[in-house]
Amino acid sequence: MAETRLSRGLIQVYTGDGKGKTTCALGLALRAVGQGFKVFMVQFMKGRETGEAKAAAGRLAPDMTLRYFGRPGLVNLRAPAPEDLARVREAWDLARQVIAAGEHDLVILDEINLALTFNLVPIAEALEVLKARPPWVEVVLTGRQAPPELVELADLVTEMRPLKHYYEAGVKSRRGIEW
Repeated sequence: MAETRLSRGLIQVYTGDGKGKTTCALGLALRAVGQGFKVFMVQFMKGRETGEAKAAAGRLAPDMTLRYFGRPGLVNLRAPAPEDLARVREAWDLARQVIAAGEHDLVILDEINLALTFNLVPIAEALEVLKARPPWVEVVLTGRQAPPELVELADLVTEMRPLKHYYEAGVKSRRGIEW
Protein backbone atom coordinates (compact mmCIF):
# COMPACT_ATOMS: atom_id res chain seq x y z
CA MET A 1 0.00 0.00 0.00
CA ALA A 2 1.29 3.47 -0.82
CA GLU A 3 2.44 5.54 2.12
CA THR A 4 0.43 8.47 0.82
CA ARG A 5 -2.94 7.94 -0.76
CA LEU A 6 -4.48 10.16 -3.36
CA SER A 7 -6.36 12.94 -1.61
CA ARG A 8 -9.08 12.65 -4.22
CA GLY A 9 -9.53 9.75 -6.60
CA LEU A 10 -11.19 10.68 -9.88
CA ILE A 11 -13.03 8.85 -12.63
CA GLN A 12 -11.37 8.69 -16.04
CA VAL A 13 -12.91 7.36 -19.25
CA TYR A 14 -10.95 6.45 -22.38
CA THR A 15 -13.29 5.79 -25.29
CA GLY A 16 -13.63 6.14 -29.06
CA ASP A 17 -12.90 4.09 -32.14
CA GLY A 18 -9.16 4.76 -32.17
CA LYS A 19 -6.36 2.54 -30.91
CA GLY A 20 -4.79 3.27 -27.55
CA LYS A 21 -7.45 3.12 -24.84
CA THR A 22 -6.00 0.14 -23.00
CA THR A 23 -2.46 1.32 -23.70
CA CYS A 24 -3.25 4.70 -22.13
CA ALA A 25 -4.66 3.00 -19.03
CA LEU A 26 -1.57 0.79 -18.80
CA GLY A 27 0.68 3.83 -18.99
CA LEU A 28 -1.18 5.31 -16.04
CA ALA A 29 -0.84 1.99 -14.19
CA LEU A 30 2.90 1.95 -14.78
CA ARG A 31 3.20 5.52 -13.50
CA ALA A 32 1.12 4.69 -10.40
CA VAL A 33 3.20 1.58 -9.59
CA GLY A 34 6.34 3.67 -9.99
CA GLN A 35 5.02 6.10 -7.37
CA GLY A 36 4.26 3.32 -4.87
CA PHE A 37 0.55 2.91 -5.54
CA LYS A 38 -1.34 -0.38 -5.80
CA VAL A 39 -3.12 -1.08 -9.09
CA PHE A 40 -5.81 -3.61 -9.98
CA MET A 41 -6.90 -4.09 -13.58
CA VAL A 42 -9.94 -6.12 -14.63
CA GLN A 43 -10.16 -6.88 -18.34
CA PHE A 44 -13.68 -7.53 -19.60
CA MET A 45 -14.26 -9.76 -22.63
CA LYS A 46 -10.57 -10.43 -23.26
CA GLY A 47 -9.84 -14.11 -23.49
CA ARG A 48 -6.13 -14.57 -23.99
CA GLU A 49 -3.03 -13.88 -21.98
CA THR A 50 -1.62 -10.61 -23.27
CA GLY A 51 1.74 -8.98 -22.75
CA GLU A 52 0.25 -6.76 -20.07
CA ALA A 53 -1.10 -9.79 -18.18
CA LYS A 54 2.33 -11.42 -18.28
CA ALA A 55 4.08 -8.22 -17.16
CA ALA A 56 1.66 -7.65 -14.30
CA ALA A 57 2.04 -11.21 -13.04
CA GLY A 58 5.77 -11.58 -13.57
CA ARG A 59 7.30 -8.14 -13.16
CA LEU A 60 4.88 -5.74 -11.53
CA ALA A 61 3.37 -8.03 -8.90
CA PRO A 62 2.48 -7.53 -6.12
CA ASP A 63 2.02 -3.83 -6.89
CA MET A 64 -0.14 -4.53 -9.94
CA THR A 65 -2.71 -7.26 -10.33
CA LEU A 66 -4.40 -8.01 -13.65
CA ARG A 67 -7.25 -10.46 -14.14
CA TYR A 68 -8.79 -11.08 -17.54
CA PHE A 69 -12.20 -12.58 -18.22
CA GLY A 70 -13.31 -13.80 -21.60
CA ARG A 71 -12.94 -16.36 -24.31
CA PRO A 72 -10.83 -16.09 -27.46
CA GLY A 73 -12.63 -14.17 -30.17
CA LEU A 74 -15.25 -11.45 -30.10
CA VAL A 75 -18.39 -11.43 -27.98
CA ASN A 76 -21.68 -11.04 -29.84
CA LEU A 77 -22.85 -8.04 -27.83
CA ARG A 78 -26.40 -8.11 -29.19
CA ALA A 79 -26.88 -11.79 -28.34
CA PRO A 80 -24.06 -12.87 -26.01
CA ALA A 81 -23.56 -16.55 -25.27
CA PRO A 82 -24.39 -17.62 -21.70
CA GLU A 83 -20.69 -18.32 -21.08
CA ASP A 84 -19.80 -14.76 -22.15
CA LEU A 85 -22.48 -13.31 -19.86
CA ALA A 86 -21.16 -15.40 -16.98
CA ARG A 87 -17.61 -14.15 -17.53
CA VAL A 88 -18.73 -10.53 -17.73
CA ARG A 89 -20.68 -10.99 -14.51
CA GLU A 90 -17.67 -12.61 -12.82
CA ALA A 91 -15.47 -9.70 -13.93
CA TRP A 92 -18.02 -7.15 -12.69
CA ASP A 93 -18.42 -8.90 -9.32
CA LEU A 94 -14.64 -8.81 -8.83
CA ALA A 95 -14.43 -5.17 -9.95
CA ARG A 96 -17.13 -4.10 -7.48
CA GLN A 97 -15.35 -5.89 -4.63
CA VAL A 98 -11.97 -4.37 -5.49
CA ILE A 99 -13.37 -0.84 -5.76
CA ALA A 100 -15.36 -1.09 -2.52
CA ALA A 101 -12.46 -2.59 -0.55
CA GLY A 102 -10.31 0.47 -1.21
CA GLU A 103 -7.06 -1.50 -0.99
CA HIS A 104 -5.95 -0.40 -4.46
CA ASP A 105 -5.30 3.21 -5.36
CA LEU A 106 -6.02 2.76 -9.07
CA VAL A 107 -8.63 0.39 -10.48
CA ILE A 108 -8.82 -0.06 -14.24
CA LEU A 109 -11.93 -1.57 -15.80
CA ASP A 110 -10.64 -2.36 -19.27
CA GLU A 111 -13.21 -2.77 -22.05
CA ILE A 112 -16.14 -2.28 -19.69
CA ASN A 113 -17.73 0.49 -21.75
CA LEU A 114 -19.28 -1.83 -24.34
CA ALA A 115 -20.50 -4.10 -21.54
CA LEU A 116 -22.25 -1.05 -20.08
CA THR A 117 -23.64 0.15 -23.42
CA PHE A 118 -25.12 -3.27 -24.20
CA ASN A 119 -26.39 -3.70 -20.62
CA LEU A 120 -24.21 -6.72 -19.87
CA VAL A 121 -23.35 -4.70 -16.77
CA PRO A 122 -26.28 -2.48 -15.68
CA ILE A 123 -25.26 1.16 -16.02
CA ALA A 124 -27.22 2.21 -12.92
CA GLU A 125 -25.36 -0.39 -10.86
CA ALA A 126 -21.99 0.75 -12.23
CA LEU A 127 -22.73 4.41 -11.50
CA GLU A 128 -23.74 3.52 -7.95
CA VAL A 129 -20.47 1.62 -7.39
CA LEU A 130 -18.43 4.50 -8.80
CA LYS A 131 -20.19 7.10 -6.65
CA ALA A 132 -19.81 4.98 -3.48
CA ARG A 133 -16.10 4.21 -3.93
CA PRO A 134 -13.63 5.24 -1.22
CA PRO A 135 -12.55 8.84 -1.90
CA TRP A 136 -8.90 7.94 -2.66
CA VAL A 137 -9.70 5.32 -5.32
CA GLU A 138 -9.08 6.43 -8.91
CA VAL A 139 -11.07 4.44 -11.48
CA VAL A 140 -10.36 4.24 -15.20
CA LEU A 141 -12.95 2.78 -17.58
CA THR A 142 -11.97 1.95 -21.15
CA GLY A 143 -13.65 0.80 -24.33
CA ARG A 144 -15.63 2.05 -27.28
CA GLN A 145 -19.03 3.67 -26.92
CA ALA A 146 -18.89 4.93 -23.35
CA PRO A 147 -22.51 5.49 -22.26
CA PRO A 148 -23.59 9.14 -21.87
CA GLU A 149 -24.36 8.63 -18.16
CA LEU A 150 -20.76 7.54 -17.58
CA VAL A 151 -19.38 10.44 -19.60
CA GLU A 152 -21.48 12.81 -17.47
CA LEU A 153 -20.19 11.34 -14.18
CA ALA A 154 -16.52 11.17 -15.22
CA ASP A 155 -13.96 13.79 -14.28
CA LEU A 156 -11.93 13.18 -17.44
CA VAL A 157 -13.06 11.77 -20.77
CA THR A 158 -10.66 11.19 -23.64
CA GLU A 159 -11.91 10.05 -27.02
CA MET A 160 -9.43 8.22 -29.22
CA ARG A 161 -10.18 8.98 -32.86
CA PRO A 162 -8.42 7.18 -35.71
CA LEU A 163 -6.81 9.30 -38.39
CA LYS A 164 -4.73 6.53 -39.94
CA HIS A 165 -4.22 2.90 -38.95
CA TYR A 166 -1.85 0.27 -40.33
CA TYR A 167 -4.63 -2.36 -40.17
CA GLU A 168 -6.05 -0.64 -43.26
CA ALA A 169 -2.83 -1.56 -45.10
CA GLY A 170 -3.21 -5.20 -44.05
CA VAL A 171 -0.88 -5.21 -41.03
CA LYS A 172 -2.13 -7.88 -38.63
CA SER A 173 -2.21 -7.70 -34.84
CA ARG A 174 1.37 -8.09 -33.53
CA ARG A 175 2.68 -9.79 -30.38
CA GLY A 176 4.04 -7.22 -27.96
CA ILE A 177 2.36 -4.31 -29.78
CA GLU A 178 -1.36 -5.10 -29.88
CA TRP A 179 -1.27 -8.02 -27.48
